Amino acid sequence: MTELIQRESLGPVTRLTLNMPQSLNALSDAMLAALSDTFATLAEDRTTRVVILRGAGKAFCAGHDLKEMQAARQSPDKGAAYFLDLFTRCGAVMQAIPALPQPVIAEVHGIATAAGCQLVASCDMAVAAEGTRFGVNGVNIGLFCSTPMVALSRNVPAKVAFEMLTTGEFIDATRAREVGLVNRVVPHADLSEATLALAQTVAAKLSAAVKIGKRAFYDQIGLDLADAYTHTAAVMQENMLWRDTAEGIQAFIEKRAPDWAER
Repeated sequence: MTELIQRESLGPVTRLTLNMPQSLNALSDAMLAALSDTFATLAEDRTTRVVILRGAGKAFCAGHDLKEMQAARQSPDKGAAYFLDLFTRCGAVMQAIPALPQPVIAEVHGIATAAGCQLVASCDMAVAAEGTRFGVNGVNIGLFCSTPMVALSRNVPAKVAFEMLTTGEFIDATRAREVGLVNRVVPHADLSEATLALAQTVAAKLSAAVKIGKRAFYDQIGLDLADAYTHTAAVMQENMLWRDTAEGIQAFIEKRAPDWAER
């Protein structure tokens, strides 16, 4: 049986590869289950500091498996309940990414469409190869990308998201960077190296600080301004009292590398 997700340990970085290139790494029932299990395992992993998510073959991810969905529609054993469950399960996988303690970086090439674009938008950061195309193009087949819209509209300006959703048109990697869907665009030949370099930069920081910071980042986004400051003040108070933070500050003052206990 094909391993749906290949996992590599690169020191403190874990690289996950969606491994169904024949379907452009579509988010089938099996792929969603594999992602869910993998993220649950990573949530308890104390050695992984950063996660890279990429796709095998010609594309990052083409979204849901339309052949599987059409077969389910025609099956007497499946009906409306199946589709609600499918999109709910997919939403849970997307929400698991910002909930992970480790930053997740999408390494994107080829295409990222519909739920594949949603997957990119759900990651904490993204690096794209030149020539990559992004779209939420379900409207072209009569299926509005309502669930991908949730992540997309939290990444890019509202009018940009709405245009993509209603026209079904693709944007290229340069435009994706301009509107905030990806962080960096690099030549295709440099994609893996550039993504790993970014991951290693983050992995070199105090892991506990990155973890508490990631959680605070997503917690404060949904708060009004005053509540966001109240919440993050308490987070910084906790962070400030750590032994490793005190060591980091002292090392900066003394112009030396910190001697962090967590290492």
